[in-house]
Amino acid sequence: MADTVIYEAHPAMFRAHPFWFLFCAVLIAAFGLGLLLLLFWYIKNKATSLTVTENELLYEQGILSKERLSVSLRHIRSVQVNQSFLNRILGVGEVIIATAGDEPEFSVGELPDPHEVREAISRAQAMRSDD
Repeated sequence: MADTVIYEAHPAMFRAHPFWFLFCAVLIAAFGLGLLLLLFWYIKNKATSLTVTENELLYEQGILSKERLSVSLRHIRSVQVNQSFLNRILGVGEVIIATAGDEPEFSVGELPDPHEVREAISRAQAMRSDD
């Protein structure tokens, strides 16, 4: 039986890099190259995801080759959110997941509403402890 998805997020495009997005839009009008850049950027962002299920946290990235990492919710010790001033204004940030080791397990940048990811992990852990 598949786990219930509590939250899923992909990196943001415009909110994370508004000036790069506008630069690509200008390149569309100038040379058409911007369209290719935006298409590649879109596919790359959609190929990266962070999913919180009722039992684990899944991180997947890659277009042609895939990197998949799953961490059991019971092994997650801390969830850190990093945001610069501009990131806070635009509502994006980096989420860093740490388990029992000294180094973080992994980090995912440019996520929209990173505090929602942290809260979703907390909710999922609370659901596990209630069972």
